[in-house]
Formats: sequence, C-alpha cells, structure tokens
Amino acid sequence: MKPAMETAAEENTEQSQEKKVITRPEMEIGRYHWMYESSRPHRYQHVPALRDSVSPLSTPGCFECCIKCLGGVPYASLVATILCFSGVALFCGCGHVALAGTISILEQHFSTNASDHALLSEVIQLMQYVIYGIASFFFLYGIILLAEGFYTTSAVKELHGEFKTTACGRCISGMFVFLTYVLGLAWLGVFGFSAVPVFMFYNIWSTCEVIKSPQTNSTATGSQICVDIRQYGIIPWNALPGRACGSTLESICNTNEFYMSYHLFIVACAGAGATVIALLIYMMATTYNYAVLKFKSREDCCTKF
Repeated sequence: MKPAMETAAEENTEQSQEKKVITRPEMEIGRYHWMYESSRPHRYQHVPALRDSVSPLSTPGCFECCIKCLGGVPYASLVATILCFSGVALFCGCGHVALAGTISILEQHFSTNASDHALLSEVIQLMQYVIYGIASFFFLYGIILLAEGFYTTSAVKELHGEFKTTACGRCISGMFVFLTYVLGLAWLGVFGFSAVPVFMFYNIWSTCEVIKSPQTNSTATGSQICVDIRQYGIIPWNALPGRACGSTLESICNTNEFYMSYHLFIVACAGAGATVIALLIYMMATTYNYAVLKFKSREDCCTKF
C-alpha cells in the first residue's frame, strides 16, 4: 500500500509541476523583482484630479481649435461685408471720375456758356461730396454689421460660455434690421439712378456707330445724324450748341473722356447692383440674428421660472 500511495503522490506532484510551467516572460519579471527590491512593494496610488483641471491628453490640438474658431464665423455677414465694400468702392470711385468727365464733355461740346450748365455743375459737385459721405458711412456700417454677426452667431455660446441677452441688445439688433431694410430700398433707387447716365452714353455711342457705318442707314447722311443733349433735361433748351452732328459727334465719341466716362458709369452701375445684393444678404443675416436673440431671451425667461 505504501508504494502505491507514494506513486500516486509523485504523479500528483508531477501533474502540478506540469500545470505550473513558468514561461520566459514570467522569468524575466521575476528576475527584475529579485534584482530591484524596491520594485516589489511598489503600489500605484490614486491621485485625485483637481477641479477644472484639463489633462494634457484631452487638450485639443491646433486643428481642433481652428475648426472651432471657423465654426464661429458668420459667413453670411462676412460675404455681405466683402461684397458691400467692393460695390461701394466701385460706385464711389468710378462714379466720381465719370461725373468729372461728363462735365468736361458738356463744357467742350454741348454747352459753351458756363451759365447754362451752372446748376448742373453745382449738382454734380454736390453729388461728389455725397459720394465721400456714402463711402465713409458704409465702411463703418459694414464693420458694425459684421461685428454684430460675430456676437450673435450661435457658435458664440460654445466659444465664450453661457449665452446671455439683454433688452438693449435686442433693441440694437432690431434697429439694425430696420436700418438695413431702409438702406436696401434706398440703394435700389441709387441703382436705378446710376443706370440713367449709362443709357445716355449708350445712345450717343450707338449713334456714333451708325455714323461710322453709313451703309446701314439709307434714309439720312452722316451729317444729318445728331444727338441733342437738351432732350435729356440736364441742360436748358436755350443752351448752345446743345447738340452734335456728323463728324463732330464722331470726334466726341473718339475722345478718351467719352470712352472712360462711358465705361466708368457702367462699372459704377455694377457696383451699385453689388451693393444692393450685399444689403439683401445683410437683411437675411440681421433678421436671423434678431430671431436668435429673441429665441435665447425666451429660453432665459423659461429657465428662470
């Protein structure tokens, strides 16, 4: 019996040894703990995180910050501001130079007496001063609307914390909506008014083209084809000579003043149209911003109760 029991115990020990085979990584770890005794009793202690502290791993990178900043840009107001600045600059700059060229053409070819076009000269000079005021006003107004778009965009809440509105802020936003609508209607009139000199210069240019190609006209000679500026009402009927015919009219069309004034009036009209489009975009942007302020103010009232 004893040998049988001994053999059974030996078999159990052999099986336990087979089950407890130590792998090479375990041997390396054991050797490391044996060589460095300080590593054996080492225990990791939990360090409580400080409030409002941010882990370096959770800090957003440059790309995430750029995406977040770009999300707070009011693109509608930005596009409208660029378009408004461009349109007003084209209208004011080109219109100012074109008006000066128009006075020069009238004095040299259509109204030799200064008293006949004195009123027109004063009106044009007054319009040139108005152009300076328009340029200055819309430069400031565009910046104000762009800033208002930045501060009322929905991304401001994510960038600068809690979104808060006041009655004064809502009134200012409503005032911008009303003022933008009024300016939009005013610039529609300016756009229509800027098309009048384009129409006048186009008629003169088309008449000169008829004189240059007499084969298209079988009813009158070149000397009988005339342009009378007095019929447009810009100079009185007693102004002399008041009209230009034939070769005289053709020489007017060949001057640099006529060529520059005609094309500058076209560019000024296009600038007025661009300003109208910019104000339409401003209307939509300011209306949306006002709606955001009203909605946020209602949320604030609901959270108080």
